[in-house]
Amino acid sequence: MAHFLKETDFAPHQASEVFALARSFKQGRGRHTPPSLKGQTWAMIFSKSSTRTRVSFDVGIHELGGHPIFLNKNDIQLGRGESIYDTANVLSRFVHGLIVRTYEHSELEELAQMGTIPVVNALTDLLHPCQTFTDAFSMAEKWSGGGDLMESLEGKKIAYFGDTANNIANSWILGAALFQMELVLAGPPDYAPGDEIQELLQKSGHAPSYQFTSDPEEAARDADVLYTDTWVSMGQEEESAERIEVMKPYSVTKELMKLGKPDALFMHDLPAYKGMEVQEEVLYGDQSIIFDQAENRLHTQKAIMAVLAQGVKA
Repeated sequence: MAHFLKETDFAPHQASEVFALARSFKQGRGRHTPPSLKGQTWAMIFSKSSTRTRVSFDVGIHELGGHPIFLNKNDIQLGRGESIYDTANVLSRFVHGLIVRTYEHSELEELAQMGTIPVVNALTDLLHPCQTFTDAFSMAEKWSGGGDLMESLEGKKIAYFGDTANNIANSWILGAALFQMELVLAGPPDYAPGDEIQELLQKSGHAPSYQFTSDPEEAARDADVLYTDTWVSMGQEEESAERIEVMKPYSVTKELMKLGKPDALFMHDLPAYKGMEVQEEVLYGDQSIIFDQAENRLHTQKAIMAVLAQGVKA
């Protein structure tokens, strides 16, 4: 059974298929969308709050002809101690796919291993692959000129600023290798990428295509994309003051944007905190594509589900 737990679960040709489908879904929305999930019910199990992820998956399942069920973890027995084994087996007999947003990545892996239906990672503390695929599609829309989306990514430079050990940075380490892009991560040395993501990259068989620096200007120089994320992720609120203080030099400012290419894009997966990880002028400036990113969550996730649904019996 195919799953989408990390970027490298999809081979390059599957990523290319996702992008082509996302483009088709976006262009045809409101006119015709193939009912890839017709007769199917997909359950969303969320342990973390969400705006973009929940709404885009809910709408996406509907538009593909399926039926979504939203389950807060506390609404089901998993939140009261029922084993993942039992939960995975029971849900596999009720629904056709699972979309899971949780803390521990290992919990997601166990659900996938013990069930018999596709599992999609809608965010864990380790990775956020739906966001990375959406980001890559959003970039390719700008660069492909209507041509091959996947090819348009090759050799492009992404500069990422702030907490370079969080799930977005981790996902881009895998994503950059898959899409053959150059990734430069800039952040405090104590927040450099950890061993776990490096082990995952090694196991994937893809060659590393990233480097780490503590110099934000070095990272920004000649970048095609300047990307940042919140400095304090869900569950890290007690570390807020310390994180904010140490990451101030990595805020994306107008001056930092000028070091990138003249047509460089600014990206942020939202929610954003103006005046913290990014200046308001940059967040809403002409180079920003943050709302394209948000919209494209819908189209890209529909494409991911459509690819996975090819092996599912209604």
